Amino acid sequence: MPTAALGLLLLTGGCSLATRPVPPSGPPPPAPVAGAVEEGIASWYGPPFHGRQTASGEIYDMEAPTAAHRTLPFGTRVRVHNLETGRSTELRINDRGPFVRGRIIDVSRRGARELGLLGPGIASVQVEILDAPPPRSCFEVQAGAFRERENAEILRSRLAADGFQVRTSDGPDGVIRVRVGPFSSQDDARRAEARTQGFLLGC
Repeated sequence: MPTAALGLLLLTGGCSLATRPVPPSGPPPPAPVAGAVEEGIASWYGPPFHGRQTASGEIYDMEAPTAAHRTLPFGTRVRVHNLETGRSTELRINDRGPFVRGRIIDVSRRGARELGLLGPGIASVQVEILDAPPPRSCFEVQAGAFRERENAEILRSRLAADGFQVRTSDGPDGVIRVRVGPFSSQDDARRAEARTQGFLLGC
């Protein structure tokens, strides 16, 4: 699921984020170097987001060979290999997502068609980095996304009270995102990800 398609975070009253149970963080994302690989679940996104702005600032074209990844630098070229069908395709990262636990990449409709994902919607894949721009030591954590500004402000205030540097941003889809950071260290960002139960992102 791309940046434009986020579920609403449910808030519970009277609970400090510092005392929440820490969820399993999962394996670290791949280093942005050629040859690095990552395995997990791929999904795809199409018509509802066609023509909208991506996290990189580009306009999403569902028939372009692109994909969303939470941390790889924009412009990274990857080869996605469907482990269930043996099909593969090359894509360029230009968006952030998916925001579903266990999923590692959201591909465009074109990518889904080439991988055989259009019907099933998801599949086990291997993502191999072909080449990447010079890495930026900048990470954020998306702690929540809301349609109602009041709910976003409640979470922003709670995070700030817990000592986080936090900001809100309004997306072109009308969703208000609450993000913590930036962090120059990925380790620091992953600790914040665990505390907030959010999603680690590249800046």
